[in-house]
Amino acid sequence: MNDLIQQKCAILPDRPGVYLMRDRQGTIIYVGKAKILKNRVRSYFTGSHDGKTQRLVNEIVDFEYIVTSSDIEALILELNLIKKHDPKYNIMLKDDKTYPYIKITAEKHPRLITTRQVKKDKGKYFGPYPNAYAANATKKLLDRLYPLRKCPTLPDRVCLYYHLGQCLAPCVKSVEQDTYKEMIDEMARFLNGGYQTVKKELVEKMSAAAENLEFERAKEYRDQIQHIETVMEKQKMTTNDFTDRDIFGYAVDKGWMCVQVFFIRQGKLIERDVSLFPVYQDAEEEFLTFVGQFYERANHLKPKEIIVPDTIDLVLLKEFLQTKVESPSRGKKRDLIRLATQNAEIALKEKFQLINRQEERTIGAVEELGNAMNIHPPLRIEAFDNSHIYGADAVSAMVTFLDGRPYKKDYRKYKTKTAAKHDDYGAMREVIRRRYSRVLKDELPLPDLIVIDGGKGQLEAAREILEDELGLSVPIAGLAKDQKHNTASLLYGSPPEIISLPRTSEGFYLLQRIQDEVHRFAITFHRQQRGKSSITSALDGLEGIGPKRKTMLLKHFGSIKRMKEASVEELISSGLPQQIAENVHAYFAQEALSNE
Repeated sequence: MNDLIQQKCAILPDRPGVYLMRDRQGTIIYVGKAKILKNRVRSYFTGSHDGKTQRLVNEIVDFEYIVTSSDIEALILELNLIKKHDPKYNIMLKDDKTYPYIKITAEKHPRLITTRQVKKDKGKYFGPYPNAYAANATKKLLDRLYPLRKCPTLPDRVCLYYHLGQCLAPCVKSVEQDTYKEMIDEMARFLNGGYQTVKKELVEKMSAAAENLEFERAKEYRDQIQHIETVMEKQKMTTNDFTDRDIFGYAVDKGWMCVQVFFIRQGKLIERDVSLFPVYQDAEEEFLTFVGQFYERANHLKPKEIIVPDTIDLVLLKEFLQTKVESPSRGKKRDLIRLATQNAEIALKEKFQLINRQEERTIGAVEELGNAMNIHPPLRIEAFDNSHIYGADAVSAMVTFLDGRPYKKDYRKYKTKTAAKHDDYGAMREVIRRRYSRVLKDELPLPDLIVIDGGKGQLEAAREILEDELGLSVPIAGLAKDQKHNTASLLYGSPPEIISLPRTSEGFYLLQRIQDEVHRFAITFHRQQRGKSSITSALDGLEGIGPKRKTMLLKHFGSIKRMKEASVEELISSGLPQQIAENVHAYFAQEALSNE
């Protein structure tokens, strides 16, 4: 704990609020809430912690806090700050799961659709259906039972759905709003669990049709009844009513939390959601944050009831979610909480080995690399490589690794402008100058380590720009390859020396992944540029062929060779006018004769 943190901890207030942890670059890496700020924040810097929390604490060099007037304000503020800053150590539902809903639109002639977006558009939404197949199957069933329109826009004549009895054809016929209202009410009742009533009515209609010797109509009713049974009665009833509920259970072990959510719809357990993440504060506080993000980020409609374990502050959760929240002490709901909790415990045990292995390959490898180089763990690594063929189409590329993983959002491509052909050192100087001049200008985060795919010459060229010209002090290392073009050694220091890393270590494997990735990215960019330049040179000077048509031809044929072999008809099919296609064909034919 540094002096600044120690002084701030001494004056923390006994109030609820939110705290923001920053690393040495001033980036917010964690946002948390507390009922008593003094106790919570001090706990990070006293006592012992598990490995994940200790890793967070090791990165903290400063913090700030915001006092709130209540716990609910702290929860709301925490969620807003997490959304704004996206701290890397916070719970983030990064897959941003969205589940399908069945929607009855609020149009003049309503439709029944499935959607993953819930909007305030006066439509009626039912769900969510974590199983997309169940949502689509239910919609198809309702399409057979209730003849709402199917077309996104009204056509000028009836379609097949009208002849199948699945549309009232509002495109050519007048349909009263009372007819729609009656159908919508029945569909809403069906989707809210009343399908047994609909089934009973169909059974009565089937019997009446059979008595009247209307066997075809009776068969239609029978098929509809069977379809209801197939779609709606596949699963065992889990509750005696038809209330939509979400059942939450969680388990915590070794600094990790698993939350399982059971979706109860129409009285049945239709699906579950499983989330696994590290925890850095009290389990109950982490759970509250998770629930807040679960309904806000994943775009879930809140059900009529939410059931949670009895360790959770129900008053706070009710106030935040504005819906019914319970923690039953007995009965079937309690059994479901216990079942969700047991599943969470099992999921934690099953995942630990995989998680530990992944940690070793990423964060563990970063820490091992930092120890070998005697620097801070390089959580942000930027790596550079050049690519060209005998100086032609020279390009450079940069890849970024965060916490030992590729971070493709910050990949960059460079066309060298000032460096002479065949001058790898000049190209490296130019790219390093361009990259870190921009970093300084735009106040972007500096890397913890810069890796140059090359030997001592390229390493020194990059250091010359970085330190002497830009005045930056960032660790910079080179990656040398052996005769088989495999990662051989790590060069670091001034003058550069080989850093000893066992070839079977995770740190060495991380360097291999970085070198392979930056080489792949540079080669891919070079091939793109070479393809563009080759088609440019092949068609230069041809009347009627500009940049757009050159690109169009390359996309259509895929290569210059196929383009040269194309007939006039094939050239026309690519989008060229006939006269220009004939000119191109004649041009390539003349070129072939001159090369013989």
